[in-house]
This record gives sequence, C-alpha cells and structure tokens, in this order.
Amino acid sequence: MTEAQKLLRQVPPVLRARDFRLYTQGGGRLVDLWQAGGAAVLGHTPPGVLREAKNAAERGLCSAFPHPMEGRFIKALARLFPNALFRVYAGEGVVHGLSAQIWRPFLQDADPFALPKGASLVKPVLPWALAPAVLVLAEPPESFGGIPPSDCVAPATLAGATRSVYDLIAAESTRGKADFPKIREALEDSPWRRSGIYLFYSEPFDDETYAGLFQRFLEGGFLLPPDRLLPAILPGILSPGEETKLARLLSSSPDG
Repeated sequence: MTEAQKLLRQVPPVLRARDFRLYTQGGGRLVDLWQAGGAAVLGHTPPGVLREAKNAAERGLCSAFPHPMEGRFIKALARLFPNALFRVYAGEGVVHGLSAQIWRPFLQDADPFALPKGASLVKPVLPWALAPAVLVLAEPPESFGGIPPSDCVAPATLAGATRSVYDLIAAESTRGKADFPKIREALEDSPWRRSGIYLFYSEPFDDETYAGLFQRFLEGGFLLPPDRLLPAILPGILSPGEETKLARLLSSSPDG
C-alpha cells in the first residue's frame, strides 16, 4: 500500500458527494480540497455530465465500439485546445509510460486554459472522474514516435467527457474567479502560495510531515490530496464558517 493509499484510508467512508463537499458515514461532512486530483474541479455532481452519460448508458452504449461520439469528443477538445491533435485511451496505462506534462484548468488567472509553455505533449486533467485518458499533441504525431493510435472508448464514457469539456469552457468566468477574502489574507503570511485556484506548499513534504498535516486538516473538516505531490484545490463555494476554518489551517505551520 502506498503512502497516499494509507492516508486515504484514514477518511471515513464517503456515502454521498455533492458539489465540493463529501458526506461521510456517521453524519460527518468534509470540504474537498483534493477533488480527485482535479477530476472534480467542477464539483462531484455536474448535472449535465451525469445526464449525458446516463442517457448514453440507457441506450446500451457502455461497450467500446466505434460511434459518432468519438468525433464529438475530439471536436470539444479542439475548442479547448485549438490547432492540436489528440489521442484518446480507455485506460491510463499508455499515458503513464510517456513523459507528458500535466495540464490543469484555472492554473493561471490571466489565461485559465493555457497549455504549459513549450509543451509538445500534454495530458489534460478533465473535470470528470470517469473521463478517458487524453493526450494533446502540439506537434505532428511523427515527432513523438511510438505513441499508439486512439482506443475505441465506450460512447457512454465519451458522452460524459464531451459534456465535461463544454461545461469547463462555460465555467471560465466563474470557477476560477471565486474570491475568499479571509483566505486571501491568510495566504499573505502563510507557507502556502496560490496559483489560480490551486494551493502549493512552499517546500516539499516528507511522508511523516505530510501525514500529520493531512490528519490535522481532516480533523478540521477538510480533505487534502492524499498524494503529497498534488496541489490542494480551492472549492467553488465555501460557507463563512468553512472559510474561517480553512484560513486558520492555511496560516499555521505544517506541524501545527
């Protein structure tokens, strides 16, 4: 079991997730700062995504075979990343073997969908936990060598992923613009720094220090990423009480 898996097992069983909150067995509630590594950056229950996937599944489109939804998904990706080429895979195995840079939306306030500068091969984190693995090729495929062609992916999976891309584009004016004054003030004198909606710690963590920090946030009602290498992600909404608690946690040292 990895360190990340050990930390995740400290979380009480989650019975329900809505928007950016997790509701656990026993009546607890957590604000999700992990957001599945970014796959829930638009929340855990995006209605359009769930509706599209459900409608396709009800038509029996859960098996991997050619379908017009392939072209619709590529068209949506082209709206997000113009002038690029794409590869789509049913699983993460192909992507894990490549040195692709990770792309996250809303990382920069000025250009929330900008690709990493100078990147030629990029893996975007799309806002749906069941989205297929995608590679964005900023150069012709022959420049990379050895990258397999796209897989056939279940149309139900592609339907939800297509909707998630359009929902992400539509959220440009709102998701990255959330302003929490108490958190902004806390970050002025904090070991955390903010870039877009993401929070990065000023120094690398060792496993022991991060485990203590993870537990302290958990006890305070917030779920940090179980992987210490991932950034925390600000939610789209916070109650005044949640904002106060999170500001207090962010302004403290990792050992409390």
